Amino acid sequence: MSKEAIKTRRDFIRSSSIVGAALTLMGCGGRTGGSESGRTANAGSQEKDNTKPVEITATEDLMREHGVLRRVLLVYTAIAPRLRSNPRSIPPDSLARTARLFRIFGEDYHESKLEEPYIFPAVRQAGGPAAGLPDIFVTQHLRGREITDYILAAAQRGAVAATSETLARALESLVLMYRNHAAREDTIVFPAWKQTLSVEQYDELGDKFEEIEQQTFGDDGFDDAVRQISEIEGSLGLADLGQFTAPPPPGL
Repeated sequence: MSKEAIKTRRDFIRSSSIVGAALTLMGCGGRTGGSESGRTANAGSQEKDNTKPVEITATEDLMREHGVLRRVLLVYTAIAPRLRSNPRSIPPDSLARTARLFRIFGEDYHESKLEEPYIFPAVRQAGGPAAGLPDIFVTQHLRGREITDYILAAAQRGAVAATSETLARALESLVLMYRNHAAREDTIVFPAWKQTLSVEQYDELGDKFEEIEQQTFGDDGFDDAVRQISEIEGSLGLADLGQFTAPPPPGL
């Protein structure tokens, strides 16, 4: 999709949102935040009509990408105890596919092409409570790459069983780091970053992020990442969400 096509699509959506907001205000006797309400109402009507595009804002895009990465971390969480109890039950290809997805979608795209060049500099420059976090995040990005290199090397040389305890600890350390990392980005850094932008700048960066995604993957990178993690979960018996339903608490 060309940059012009992306811009045309978003201009159409924003125009529709304004109309939707005006109608909402007329029907409800006035309401603050009309622009945001218009976008929400418009999105709801679009979901019923699949022929219309639904706007994905920049922050929503970042957070749904985090959703894919969290599913990778859940796969690692499931693999770690199996490495200790029965390491030969872990298909090396499934582990390698998981690490490659984290590398390509998480490290090479989400971190290197979006967060580090666009979000972290703005948060640093703005100052305030969030300003010190980007330096820690970059350090953790680098450490994550080191651990991903280790996971890929172990899976590709068939050393999963031979290094099972060390590999399990590496997975657990990566999971702990990124669970804390992503949670603080979602609740502290992304909101602080959005506050540094005008409405126009925020919309323009949404266009830019979509353009980068198209250039990087040649298609919808998010949809492909969801497909990949779903296949990995299936190969490891993790696809059925119902199996993770918590049991009832013990009686008091």
